[in-house]
Amino acid sequence: MLCVRTWRGLTSLCRAVHLRSWKRTQSHAAAARLDLSGIYPPIATPFTAKEDVDYEKLEENLQKYAKIPFKGLVVQGSNGEYPYLTEEEQVEVVRTVRRSLPVEKLLMAGSGCESTRATVRLTEKMVSAGADAVLVVNPCFYKGKMDSRTLINHFTKVADSSPVPVVLYNVPANTGLELPLDAVVELSQHPNILGLKDSGGDVTRIGLIVHKTKAEDFQVLAGSAGFLMAAYCVGAVGGVCALANVLGQELCELERLCMSGRWEEARVLQQRLIEPNAAVTRKLGVPALKQVMEWFGFHGGACRSPLQPLTEAEIQQLRRDFSSNGWM
Repeated sequence: MLCVRTWRGLTSLCRAVHLRSWKRTQSHAAAARLDLSGIYPPIATPFTAKEDVDYEKLEENLQKYAKIPFKGLVVQGSNGEYPYLTEEEQVEVVRTVRRSLPVEKLLMAGSGCESTRATVRLTEKMVSAGADAVLVVNPCFYKGKMDSRTLINHFTKVADSSPVPVVLYNVPANTGLELPLDAVVELSQHPNILGLKDSGGDVTRIGLIVHKTKAEDFQVLAGSAGFLMAAYCVGAVGGVCALANVLGQELCELERLCMSGRWEEARVLQQRLIEPNAAVTRKLGVPALKQVMEWFGFHGGACRSPLQPLTEAEIQQLRRDFSSNGWM
């Protein structure tokens, strides 16, 4: 009887090890196949007057985005106000997007949390909800301890367990921490870490990352429309751009011009995007993006507290930043 129990226990253990190995193999194979090149809007989350997620208005936005040649959508990024959503809301928004999103479009879902354990768990939930890849921001609450060794350990554990490819997310304006270059280079060698979204705005850094990871199948996405053309010039493959929520066709056109080498036309278009992009990102942030969405026929609406609506002076400045560049 003891022998039988032992055999059954070993059989179960072998099955579990085999399953974990199979999941890693499938995930790594997916990472090798997934092409990130293209433009993605990091979509906003509409709320009702009571600050509940407005899924009906979200679906109406998604129907409009389906008419634009995006490579896919980023859900639960900074512009989706993900720190203010409960975990249940975060997952349900991803599930809603997956239902509406054409199957050929990629869904990249934010799953970064402060602890490795929570990130692994949320990653699994995002995959169950329909994510094709996960965008993982670095932990930052204990930023003084987030050195290269710690971050490499964190992202490696997340990538080891993730059923889908992982994209690193560098957004120092929000985290107060730049992902160290040496950590990015080492992590690029992991078979399930597919690329990096870099919102830092340092084009020389983007170019250096592309250069130092060229032996790997590692793809870099610009994290803002303000330096999209410059990022393409140094080897980026696309962009995750807040401005794509309202000027999506124009950003897809900028991508097309860059990819076809029509640099003079690209330069003219890029210059017209710089001020509007700055207005809805570093200057006035998500409240400004949601205001402009209303002007352009999308559902933006109010942010969830503690974010506040723009002042009248800010609204006037926002309108000038768009109208002076010919967008209104």
